[in-house]
Amino acid sequence: QVQLVESGGGLVQPGGSLRLSCVVSGSIFSIYAMRWYRQAPGKQRELVATIARSGSIYYADSVRGRFTISRDTAGNTVYLQMNSLKPEDSAIYYCNAETSLYYWGRGTQVTVSS
Repeated sequence: QVQLVESGGGLVQPGGSLRLSCVVSGSIFSIYAMRWYRQAPGKQRELVATIARSGSIYYADSVRGRFTISRDTAGNTVYLQMNSLKPEDSAIYYCNAETSLYYWGRGTQVTVSS
């Protein structure tokens, strides 16, 4: 079992920055990879970034160069640093943990608007 709790969302102006956090608890040793997804109203949930146990990292084309995924040394917290935010980045952002199962947090709302 893995539990995930996201935080750090909010309202920000275009061009601004936010840092999302995902606190991980439970069977951390069983996690293969951590991911951030997002879902905007009326759209499908999309993968934003992945950080694997090995340290390899993946970004969606839409966020590459603006977003950075990272984790603390203990692996208890995963971050998503979001810079140069655009209105189209507005969505609920979800943390996901891959073990032999997939676990989800409840999400945190990000709104980019002037």
